[in-house]
Amino acid sequence: MDSEWTQITARGSHGDVEAIEAVMSMLSNWLMTEDYADVERDLDGVYGDLIDEELLAKDRTTCAVSAFVPAGDNPAEHIAFASARFTEAGIEAALSVGGTVCEADWADQWKKYYHPIHTGKRLVIVPVWEEYAAAPGETVVLMDPGMAFGTGTHETTRLCAAMIEDVDPAGKRVLDVGCGSAILAISAAKLGAAQAFACDIDPESVKVARRNCELNGTPNVTCAVSDLLAGVPEGKYDIIVANIVADIIIRLAPDARRYLAPGGVFIVSGIILERADDVRAALAAAGWRIERERTENGWLAICAS
Repeated sequence: MDSEWTQITARGSHGDVEAIEAVMSMLSNWLMTEDYADVERDLDGVYGDLIDEELLAKDRTTCAVSAFVPAGDNPAEHIAFASARFTEAGIEAALSVGGTVCEADWADQWKKYYHPIHTGKRLVIVPVWEEYAAAPGETVVLMDPGMAFGTGTHETTRLCAAMIEDVDPAGKRVLDVGCGSAILAISAAKLGAAQAFACDIDPESVKVARRNCELNGTPNVTCAVSDLLAGVPEGKYDIIVANIVADIIIRLAPDARRYLAPGGVFIVSGIILERADDVRAALAAAGWRIERERTENGWLAICAS
């Protein structure tokens, strides 16, 4: 029987969409964002005639971000948690509970929006339902995200993948904390990493991650359930990557060092620019030195050592 999920939606200003997504991602890995601001841009171009009339009527100054939580959860607890986070961040967002949706019906709706994405000089993330002919020198990573976060389209994922490519994982050991669909661990393996350990607190994400490893033929990627570093095997890793959210990165910073091999790097993302200084300060306090940063559309990734 297909799993059922309750939809919890936060509605707010288009200008706060990234921050709203960051908060709602604390409820679930499984998000849906409705943001029609790009329609305004397309109206003046050649695509104006192709835009559906229903889209033209949408309010392009607002957004709606929905998180899908297990139907057995108490939605009031999720509402209270998100409301408190929005208040702390000074964000106005109206929260509501929608109906129950079936996983199979929900999962197929968003596939039409995802296409092959270039994340760096070599990496191309390709949804498994899309056909793609790789150009010479390109490294293709196939993704079937299911209900797990990580198709390669989100800025934070692209930033992390590009940084992994920058530091060249060939022959190295990689740790992917909060792996979602394991897109980053698999990307590292396809670029030559000797071994990767990918972990997530969500068992469903780990199932998806293992399926993606099979799709890509990466038996050197191990996927397991772990609450951050709690279940990570002892050992040293040359690259540790955490594409999560600012608050979790701040918690992770003091403990990640003991898993880092000499000369290794710590790549973190999922950071909205408004929280950048908080994360930089936490990294510095934990003894990390920032080597480089990348930004895209209000999101920040940091490579530290």
